[in-house]
Amino acid sequence: MTKPILLLISSALLISCGKDACKEKETRVEQIKVDYPETRKDTTVQDDYFGTIIKDPYRWLENDTTPETKKWVEAENKATFGYLEQIPYRNAIKTRLTEIWNYPKYSTPFKEGGQYFFYKNDGLQNQSVLYFHKALSDDPKVLIDPNKLSADGTTSLSGFSVSKDGKYAGYSLSEGGSDWQTIYVMTLADQKQTDDKIKWVKFSGISWYQDGFFYSRFPAPTGSELSTANSYQKVYYHKMGTSQDKDLLVFEDLSNPLHGHYAGVSEDERWLILVTTTGTYGNTLKIKDLKKGFTAPWITIVDDFNNESNVIDNDGDDIYVMTNIDADKYRVVKVNTNDPDRKKWVTIIPEEENVLTGISNIGGKWMANYLKDACSLVKVFDYSGKYLYDVELPTRGTAGGFSGKKDEKEAFYVFTSFNMPPTIYKYDTEGNKSEVFRKSEIKFKTDDFEVKQEFYASKDGTKIPMFIVHKKGLKLNGKNPTLLYGYGGFDISILPSFQIQHMVFLEKGGVYAVANLRGGGEYGQEWHKAGMLLKKQNVFDDFIAAAEYLIEKKYTNSKKLAIHGRSNGGLLVGAVMTQRPELFKVALPAVGVLDMLRYHQFTIGHAWAVEYGSSDKEGDFKNLVKYSPLHNIKEGTEYPCTMVLTADHDDRVVPAHSFKFAATLQEKHKGQNPILIRIDTKAGHGAGKSTTMAIDEWADIWAFTMFNLGMDYK
Repeated sequence: MTKPILLLISSALLISCGKDACKEKETRVEQIKVDYPETRKDTTVQDDYFGTIIKDPYRWLENDTTPETKKWVEAENKATFGYLEQIPYRNAIKTRLTEIWNYPKYSTPFKEGGQYFFYKNDGLQNQSVLYFHKALSDDPKVLIDPNKLSADGTTSLSGFSVSKDGKYAGYSLSEGGSDWQTIYVMTLADQKQTDDKIKWVKFSGISWYQDGFFYSRFPAPTGSELSTANSYQKVYYHKMGTSQDKDLLVFEDLSNPLHGHYAGVSEDERWLILVTTTGTYGNTLKIKDLKKGFTAPWITIVDDFNNESNVIDNDGDDIYVMTNIDADKYRVVKVNTNDPDRKKWVTIIPEEENVLTGISNIGGKWMANYLKDACSLVKVFDYSGKYLYDVELPTRGTAGGFSGKKDEKEAFYVFTSFNMPPTIYKYDTEGNKSEVFRKSEIKFKTDDFEVKQEFYASKDGTKIPMFIVHKKGLKLNGKNPTLLYGYGGFDISILPSFQIQHMVFLEKGGVYAVANLRGGGEYGQEWHKAGMLLKKQNVFDDFIAAAEYLIEKKYTNSKKLAIHGRSNGGLLVGAVMTQRPELFKVALPAVGVLDMLRYHQFTIGHAWAVEYGSSDKEGDFKNLVKYSPLHNIKEGTEYPCTMVLTADHDDRVVPAHSFKFAATLQEKHKGQNPILIRIDTKAGHGAGKSTTMAIDEWADIWAFTMFNLGMDYK
């Protein structure tokens, strides 16, 4: 079908003219036709959920391998890119993005096997390169350059681990953005690849022990490897020099095929640590004494999935665990492995008012990273748990990536904020001194922008923090183009960080706002649980209230407001745009979970049921169907200008979510606002995306957003 799209011609693009003539041209519109594909409907497809019939006419789009689906993808992309190509400043945005993106980017150094390693991207390399050197003063050498592994830059380095003796380095590669990984091994002395190769690995580390490593993998998929449900994950031990079919099975649980299992090894190689999950929150914890061999019995530390507990260190028979058992905001406890009864745990660092998000033993001291109103606060404790001092940070922002060894005083960390590019610091644990180790040499005046944190009331009165970034001297006249971002789920905290792609919007007078919604981990498990399962609507209410606050405080208005979110944030955007379509001008749901009734039937989707609930249960179904974006699109409603974003290799949130959502929106939407879907090829959920593809995507996001917010771009 063909729908007319009315595109406003910005007055800045008009030639010089008289007052009356200009007035006439400013109100003139140019009509551009967008040819949407004729999307076949199968009206016979429906499901009975506890007596409620739900039709699913576009279910055929769930099959990602059929010629019909591929043809539909090509047709939708043709419509989308045909639209984007007619935005007059799309290429100028891409040129500017490329210009400011081109600066060296470094990771924090980490030391393994007596050598330092770090990642670096020269600026526009598609993938970051892994370097190593013996001493910090030595010239680094390239260890792995993923850019040489594929012509289009879509092969990414997704994991890396060095054996304790420094002899071997294991690394995993991902193709086209998929979560599937293949593990390879090289000898560090000569950088030669061995014959060892491990396939069908997903959600796993490479945990070295003696002359091999532990890893987790799934059976080879029998259907589409990008959409078939993942089950029966098992833990194996691979001995160097042997084939994968000879790997030793270390752990399996055939009675619970949807459980996930992750194995790690303590720094001294004494303990094998097994974490088992039923989903994205909660885990059991078992350990095995490797001094007694692989057949030694498992020692159970935590036997239920109600909380989060992880081993952070060990000292002989004692292990140290960071846990939120009896501590909503986490604490550190010491557990004696000979008598691990929970009643006998000894609290080393007690819970406090701020959330403990991570902790490391560096130089014999605990480096504890807390969140205070979604900003980092780093405290140092001695090994007994006595508070020593805070690490002085440059400003309000995010400190992370702490790396160092328990027997060395040297540590590294990175600090960033919305207007501060990542800066790497070298830290002396003994003297509590930080010094700049590497600073980003960015070609952009970040001092021209300011960051504020404001608090607003949600629908039920809960105070929600929001960061607001804009040029200094911004006028609160209610006319500023604004992009509001949110996530709100899975105990994930959205923290201040520098995003070079946002600078293109900010330098043109845009306002960027980030709301720290319930469902995240910013204030502990109470905050998380207030936005999950039957309370998920709180997240959407928080986001809607953020938009209303920005309008009330004269930052913007509903005709100048765009919203963006990815993954669970894509669900957020899909939910609020269907609940309050008049509140937003532009909606950008990216790789979103948009079909809440069937999400659990694909790849790892079943793991999210602890967060969302499952339509297999009547109570959950009644809740899910109320907000599921796909099922709340109403016939004859005018929805915001929408560009759905997904990728054909996304095997985390399969693209069928976005396909069905876009097809339904195009069918039922009323009005002239464009409803488009942009589908990347040879890309996935986001990790490992090449720089070229990232710049292309953001150029299109900003072109679509700026144009439909009525912004000028010179």
